[in-house]
Amino acid sequence: MPEVATTDALKTHRLRELREFLMSRRARVSPAEAGLPDGGARRRTPGLRREEVAVLAGVGASWYQWLEQGRDISVSPQVLDSVARVLRLSNAERRHLYVLAGLNPPAPEVAPEKRDMCDGLRRLIDTWMPYPAHIMDMYYNCVMYNDAAAMVLGMRPGITQNCIVDFFTDPLYRSRSASWERNARTVVAQFRAACSACPDDEGFQEVLARLKRASPEFAALWNERDIEDPGQIRKELDHPLVGLLVLEGTVVKVPARPDLSIVLHTPLDEENTSAKLEWLASAEGRRGAMYPVAG
Repeated sequence: MPEVATTDALKTHRLRELREFLMSRRARVSPAEAGLPDGGARRRTPGLRREEVAVLAGVGASWYQWLEQGRDISVSPQVLDSVARVLRLSNAERRHLYVLAGLNPPAPEVAPEKRDMCDGLRRLIDTWMPYPAHIMDMYYNCVMYNDAAAMVLGMRPGITQNCIVDFFTDPLYRSRSASWERNARTVVAQFRAACSACPDDEGFQEVLARLKRASPEFAALWNERDIEDPGQIRKELDHPLVGLLVLEGTVVKVPARPDLSIVLHTPLDEENTSAKLEWLASAEGRRGAMYPVAG
């Protein structure tokens, strides 16, 4: 019984939040913004009326009133999308509406005003120096990387610029990665998790086909069907100038850019890794790096 009471209390709270959220969003949309004439009439409350939202969303006035009152009624994604459109909800607000209505939220989308974040992301990974950092899109294509990623991870224009393809096919990477065999299974399992979230996406299918053609090792691991969410992974890199480096790679998502992931590498307290990375980023270290190295 206590569990049922808790569930009922959570539902009551969710429906109350739904009522307050819809009322607040409706008050922010003027008739002019919704494409309606205001007629110069003075309104008792700002924003659209409930009846106007219902008409513009193509739903019944009573049904929308019940929704905004927080009644326990059936809703569909299509209707919620119509309401979200009329109320001019952002992507984050639309997902929030789904949650409050008791539905699984849609996949995150990139808001138009957030598409151009490249300058800020560049500053972020450059600030991570002297530690390696790079940014990749949902298909593992490398979008940008800092100087340490070039010096330590071997990122360079001459490779495919796809992180998982290069993991399996770049001979420089393979020759320098002391943890390659141990990490390969994890890399494939995480890629399968990304693919499973978008089973019909042609971009994933293209990368998958390329990997199967290029690497029998990838194909064998793929057939084992392991799956794992992105997280942290230990990397051991044998750098020709400073010797063994031990790093921890962490994948960080950007909520405003769900199509991008930031991969930050942190030195572990082994093999004097932090000091070695600082030296590699120094003027002396850069002079010594006559060719890129992988990791």
